[in-house]
Amino acid sequence: MNTDRSRWSRAVTETSDALDLERGLFTWQDPAAIARSLRDSAERSERRKAAPFRSAMSMLNFYLNRAGAKLDPEQRRRLEAAKDELRALYGRPRRGGPT
Repeated sequence: MNTDRSRWSRAVTETSDALDLERGLFTWQDPAAIARSLRDSAERSERRKAAPFRSAMSMLNFYLNRAGAKLDPEQRRRLEAAKDELRALYGRPRRGGPT
């Protein structure tokens, strides 16, 4: 298996053409901080093709989908919570119910 091909998703999250993400963003402990960082990156980006909310949520979903079963369950919970935090930052309803 070609090593470059097998790590393409890592390269996308580290060198996204649309968003400049902070190092280690998806390993942070605070869902609200993750959401704020994604929002700030999306708002700053002049290269994104979609609205800021959509770009930020897409990057978060991309990471969750690519990490798959290898993602620590506790970190998956934090990242799912970050989705709700991101929705709240953009005035959209949370999906997880009251928190």
